Amino acid sequence: MTTPRLYRLILPVSDIEKAAQFYGAVLESVGDRVSPGRHYFDCGGTILACHEPQADGDPMREGWQFHENQYLYFSVADLQGVYSRIELAGGRILSDVESMPWGQRT
Repeated sequence: MTTPRLYRLILPVSDIEKAAQFYGAVLESVGDRVSPGRHYFDCGGTILACHEPQADGDPMREGWQFHENQYLYFSVADLQGVYSRIELAGGRILSDVESMPWGQRT
């Protein structure tokens, strides 16, 4: 059996236009609008799919609600640069960069 490869991650959003603009600025990519409520960003072979269910005509169910403890982790060469783009795009930085005992900066 081969190791599975993560292909797509769906991130529920309440406003697809704002989400596309924000993630486009942070990821430095225009991405692709694939439906009225979905905007895809290719992140090194894994698609970040911003999805506004109601814009696609899908009913709002509890499972599609955004929760503040949903995390997305990206590996980047310039962490400070990404922090700057997040702030410029209107995002909030909730913690400083930390170094983990195993060498990872997060």
